[in-house]
Amino acid sequence: MEGNVFIVGLGLIGGSIALAIKKAHPAAVVIGYDVNGHQLGLARSLKMIDETARTLEDGFAAADLIVLATPVMQTESILAAMPIEQLKRGAIVTDVGSTKQRIVQGARRLLEAGVAFIGGHPMAGSHKSGVAAARAHLFENAFYILTPTDDVPLERVETLKQWLSGTKAQFVVLTPEEHDRITGVISHFPHLIAASLVHQAREYESKNALVSRLAAGGFRDITRIASSNPEMWRDILIHNKREMLALFDRWMAEMERLRSFVEEENSIAIYHYFLEAKQFRDGLPARTKGAIPSFYDLYVDVPDYPGVISEVTGYLAQENISITNIRIIETREEIYGVLRLSFQSEDDRARAKACLAKHTNYATYEG
Repeated sequence: MEGNVFIVGLGLIGGSIALAIKKAHPAAVVIGYDVNGHQLGLARSLKMIDETARTLEDGFAAADLIVLATPVMQTESILAAMPIEQLKRGAIVTDVGSTKQRIVQGARRLLEAGVAFIGGHPMAGSHKSGVAAARAHLFENAFYILTPTDDVPLERVETLKQWLSGTKAQFVVLTPEEHDRITGVISHFPHLIAASLVHQAREYESKNALVSRLAAGGFRDITRIASSNPEMWRDILIHNKREMLALFDRWMAEMERLRSFVEEENSIAIYHYFLEAKQFRDGLPARTKGAIPSFYDLYVDVPDYPGVISEVTGYLAQENISITNIRIIETREEIYGVLRLSFQSEDDRARAKACLAKHTNYATYEG
């Protein structure tokens, strides 16, 4: 496809979309804008974009496709201030936010200018951030939700899919209400629960310092998502307020039900509660990307001696296997310690496991 694509916000998501569009549509001109001059300059030097816009208005006026890759509150503000009289008639505007109802409602004014707004949410990410972490394949095989309203012709939705074809994502069309309800259940509320568990541990730590030491293993793992960007999650929860309040009510009712099982020592009910949870969880797809970035962890039992970490990472480096994170889970004298290596993909983890099996006799197991 040919035309001008204007991407506002050149972080991980915006940069990855820019790369995917450039790869699939080399004849298109990708124009970038970011309030962070360093990120903007880096995107230009990495050839993610062809040009930079001096102002938002300059970029809007030239664009056939506008991608708002900004936090949801900023997206809402940009849409409210967008000069519709300067937009190209027939242009398409989309976003990448984790909430949709308020944003779609705020974009209705674009219809006056013959501009189609199609809400978007690529359900993939990384544990790294910034334009330097952007990858054209970030969204490959991920679900990419589109939320057009009834006012948007089907051919405009198909045009947007063509523009985004380089992402190699699986497009799913939902209403804004369906999107917010589903993401509330599988992403927004879990982040809230993780944060509340951490707050509970923090409260107990004030009474017993041993809490944080014992929480360094499994507790730290199951609450990983509590380390997400607090500003972003503040905005998401406010934007998805209606669905979150409904989930609060259902969650508290669920906890009351479970509490009654424990209070009554109802062993059969408790057993089936965990059994049903296990069966549903075990049946979830293991090889597809979802709303929360997956963790591809490999645990390695290593002897406790100087240089063992550089030895392990050295073998992986020899085979060009990138590690996104490394952490020492446990080190005590005269016993094996545990390294937790995190990778970008399941393929990288499998390659790492084969690499270490070839070079060492260290036991490895997946997390």
